[in-house]
Amino acid sequence: MKIRTSIAVTAAKITGYVCKLMGRQGVTWAGKIALKICPDILEELSSQVREKIFVVCGTNGKTTTNNMLCAALEAEGKKVICNHTGSNMLNGVVAAFVLGAKPSGKLDADYACIEVDEASTRHVFTKINPDYMVMTNLFRDQLDRYGEIDITMNILEEMMKKVPDMKVIVNGDDALSAYLAMDCGNPYVTYGISKPVIQNKTNEIREGRFCKRCGEKLIYSFYHYSQLGDYRCPKCGFKRPEINFDATDVKVDDQIAFTVEDKHIVANYKGFYNVYNILAAYAGIRTAGFAAEHFNDMLKKFNPENGRNEQFRIKGASVILNLAKNPAGFNQNISAVMQDESPKDIIIVINDNAQDGKDISWLWDVDFDLFGGESINSITVSGIRCQDMRLRLKYVDIPSMLENDVETAIRKRIEDGTGNLYVLVNYTALFGTRNILKKLEGEK
Repeated sequence: MKIRTSIAVTAAKITGYVCKLMGRQGVTWAGKIALKICPDILEELSSQVREKIFVVCGTNGKTTTNNMLCAALEAEGKKVICNHTGSNMLNGVVAAFVLGAKPSGKLDADYACIEVDEASTRHVFTKINPDYMVMTNLFRDQLDRYGEIDITMNILEEMMKKVPDMKVIVNGDDALSAYLAMDCGNPYVTYGISKPVIQNKTNEIREGRFCKRCGEKLIYSFYHYSQLGDYRCPKCGFKRPEINFDATDVKVDDQIAFTVEDKHIVANYKGFYNVYNILAAYAGIRTAGFAAEHFNDMLKKFNPENGRNEQFRIKGASVILNLAKNPAGFNQNISAVMQDESPKDIIIVINDNAQDGKDISWLWDVDFDLFGGESINSITVSGIRCQDMRLRLKYVDIPSMLENDVETAIRKRIEDGTGNLYVLVNYTALFGTRNILKKLEGEK
């Protein structure tokens, strides 16, 4: 074992501890310090994983899918390294390994489940040589950082080809992801939903309207949401692939239920998009050779964290925190919120820091008019771009209250609201808002 590796791990652990004392997450700094001391630490530690390494990529659902897959592997008795917090760039990936290692630099792990930012695959894939890649979906996201979606696809294809033995577990309902899996040459399996489940009421931007193979407009027999659905190209024959893990009898009410491979899956979550997250995790564990006998038991115990449908109880009020950072994700959040027909209050926090993307024009592609239902008691806007959010709501004749300070906004709605509060935040607002909710939850 390299002495430098041991020093890097110890320094990273100290850094993470100090950051937490200061009220910061500390994950990114821990990874950064470790890399400064030992530049090849990611190769060193990932090579110690005894069995297989999963990576999870895609625009939406990475953190939930990755954490669920990790929990499913742990339910099978495996020791797993995972970047639970969703820190998915190079420093965050390094931190998952160094913080999970012993001070000696020894890693005790059967599997690794690593969520990876699409652009960061260039810095991660060739260092950890993953065995499996779960691809959730590809949507427009942070245009000023990623550029058009073709750029993201080109990066992913380049890196997938650099690990040609990596098996891809892909959402077959997404024409963009499916094309990428078919075109890259890696072995792949698919998951999806072969029959329409709910009527699509939104006027969403369809990212995959045109065939990536020949440019012809795709024909859809139905959409689930955004570009996810059953598609085919009338010109070149490109079409939705055969589905290996097909969810049938899908129910999305107060809980999610579906059948896959004759197994009845039940989870106490809301939101149709969570069917895909659960199905992706199931397909992952099955592709790795497990029978998934403990999958339902895992779902009963699984508690979404880090602001992904995370639940809090504050002074008798129910509070749900969820990340909403692009049009497709926000529309699905709105659908999930509106499934709850009881009176509710909503807080929307929008920032435009570098990690969010400075361009917030995507707000105009979100179907905020769906928040016009009678069950909405109030909407409060907050964050750096709260005025932009308020203007966006005004354009669909939805009144809102403005409160610059997020904690003040939450406290007011806890005191004078319905007792049923949804807090929707974009990326850099997530950690701070979660800390506020944890603090309020702990107050007497």
